[in-house]
Amino acid sequence: MENILFLAFDVINFIFLIMLWWITFKNYKVLPSVIPTHFDVEGKADRFGNKKWMYLMPIFGTIAYFGFLVILNYPEAVNFPVDITEENKDHQVSIMMFFMKWLLTLVLITLLNNQDYTIRYSFNENAKTRIPFWLPLVLIFLSFIATIILASVFK
Repeated sequence: MENILFLAFDVINFIFLIMLWWITFKNYKVLPSVIPTHFDVEGKADRFGNKKWMYLMPIFGTIAYFGFLVILNYPEAVNFPVDITEENKDHQVSIMMFFMKWLLTLVLITLLNNQDYTIRYSFNENAKTRIPFWLPLVLIFLSFIATIILASVFK
């Protein structure tokens, strides 16, 4: 069951990464030459730049994707919140792998949301984000807390 869940995360994360590149390539030609590159807390653009900046989110997503793959292939290099013993090693590695795959999902969703918003805002200053900027950040924070608690339960 655990392997099926991890495989589902892998497939979803790969699809999100492909979607990030796809919406960038699909919309690049129709974008104006100057696009928003930064938004304030209210969602209004406060910095603008060349449309080549559109490739920044897919590049960050690709780096994150492959960075997480490397980390997941070397679980012994991860800093666990509890001491690892032979008795708890399997549980702790499973918890870490689940958290890392979930974290990558949230990162890719955030990048997709930002890319989508940048594209839509480039054509309409009244556009709104599909997912509030704060939501993935709150989910990341709550996931981190839940992971620490779960790791301590399976000491």
